[in-house]
Amino acid sequence: MKTKDMLKDETIVGSPVKHLVVLTCVLFFFWILLSGKFDLKFLTYGVLTAVISAWICVPLLLLPNAKGTKKYFIFDVPLVKYAVYWLWLLNEVVKANIDVVKATVKSEMVINPRVIRFRIKMDNPMAHATLANSITLTPGTVTLNVTEDGLYEIHALTDGAAEGLLEGGMQKRIADLFGEPFDYAVVEEGEEQ
Repeated sequence: MKTKDMLKDETIVGSPVKHLVVLTCVLFFFWILLSGKFDLKFLTYGVLTAVISAWICVPLLLLPNAKGTKKYFIFDVPLVKYAVYWLWLLNEVVKANIDVVKATVKSEMVINPRVIRFRIKMDNPMAHATLANSITLTPGTVTLNVTEDGLYEIHALTDGAAEGLLEGGMQKRIADLFGEPFDYAVVEEGEEQ
């Protein structure tokens, strides 16, 4: 898809012009960060490079949903909410680290490895990727599989890790972050997929 065609595409969630401007700003900020020069010549090169790169690349940063009916821009997330989420996740990583260390340092390890399955319906593929990666970043849990219909299979090392997944706190935060409805259910062993 060409950028000029993208500007008329009605399957794109949000404003294509806004996505183009956001990508231009991100690229220009990255240019400034790398160059460290604030002379007019370098700023002009930076703006031109950012605009041309964004014009070429913005169609590549559109991800279709599973049904192919909508396209989502990968940077279309509220930045303040995104930063707050990552601070929350950092706290969860620290707590999970402590849980795993307590479970494994004792002479008799208190681990209970098992596979947790749950289904969460979200249309935005970036929401699914963020959730799967957040789970894997948290010590004691690894995302094994995610299906197109939102079935997650997660390996949990400890009871604390399993309980956190079953409560759905992280799933709710991701759904809120990406503006998705919170449609979450635990899938019990032997249940229909």
